[in-house]
Amino acid sequence: MTKKKKTTLRVMPENWLDPYDFKSEFLHPEQPLEVDIGSGKGRFLVARSGKFPETNFLGIERQKLRINSSGRRCERAGRENVRVFRMEGYYAISKMMPAEYVANYYFFFPDPWPKARHNDYRLFNPAFMGALFQTLEKEGCLHVATDHLPYFDDIYALLQKDERFEEIEAFEPDDEERTDFELIFLHKQIGRCSFRKVV
Repeated sequence: MTKKKKTTLRVMPENWLDPYDFKSEFLHPEQPLEVDIGSGKGRFLVARSGKFPETNFLGIERQKLRINSSGRRCERAGRENVRVFRMEGYYAISKMMPAEYVANYYFFFPDPWPKARHNDYRLFNPAFMGALFQTLEKEGCLHVATDHLPYFDDIYALLQKDERFEEIEAFEPDDEERTDFELIFLHKQIGRCSFRKVV
C-alpha cells in the first residue's frame, strides 16, 4: 500500500507562538490575502482561486487528511496562489495572523457544537470578534454560511450588535464554489451573512 504524498502547498512556520507573515509564502506576496477557515477538501479554494488569480488564498484546516487533500487538489489545478495551513481556526486568527492583514475571511459551515454543554467550543464569541477586527484590513469583510440555524442566529446577533462591523449583502457562492458540506446540506435552509469592518 502506497502512502499518499503530502501537499507542497502546506505552510510550516518555524515559530507557532507569534504572528506569522503568511504572505511571504506566496509567489506574489503583494497581492491581497483571503482566508478560508475550515477549508475542508478544498472545493471552494480551488474554484475561487481560479476565478481570482490576482488574489492569494490561505486555507486553514485542523484535520491532516483534509489539508493534504485540499493541497493536492489545488496543485492538480495549478493554483500557485493557494497555500494551506494545518491549525485550529481560533488559534490561527487570534495568535498567528498579523494585524490589518486579511482582505476577506470565509467561514462556511463551522462546527456548531449543538449540545448546550459544548457551546463554549464554538468559534464565534466576543473574544473572537476582537481577533477578527484586529486582523482584517480596513473595510475587510467576513462571510458566514451554516445550515445550523440556531448557531447562525447567534453569529448574526453577535455581528449585528458589534459597531465595528456593518452588514453588507450576503456572499452567495456559485455552483463551483459550493463546499462539500454545502452540497450535502442543499436540501436544508442555509443561513448566510456578510459584514465589513468599518472602524
